[in-house]
Amino acid sequence: QVQLVESGGGSVQPGESLTLSCAFSGSRFGFRTMGWYRQAPGKSRESVARITPTKDTNYGNSVKGRFTISRDDSKSAVNLQMNNLKPEDTAVYYCNTGGAGGFWGQGTQVTVSS
Repeated sequence: QVQLVESGGGSVQPGESLTLSCAFSGSRFGFRTMGWYRQAPGKSRESVARITPTKDTNYGNSVKGRFTISRDDSKSAVNLQMNNLKPEDTAVYYCNTGGAGGFWGQGTQVTVSS
């Protein structure tokens, strides 16, 4: 069974940075595409970033150039480096593998406010 545990959320001011981490337990981490999603109050969940087993990445338009996803297969972990945070980045951030029907973490809150 796959389990995902996020950490690293918090409250920051606009322009600051945060790094989210996702710890994976289960099988075949190195063969899985991993992703970060977020959901803001009153909005649907949206894809933020994904990374394939070959470390190809893609990003949502609103975070391109500011967020960087990375993976460490030796630690079964995936990180999301978030720079130049904006108030509109405020959301619960979720780690995922397998897409909408796959596995999800419990989420970690990111709040960007002055």
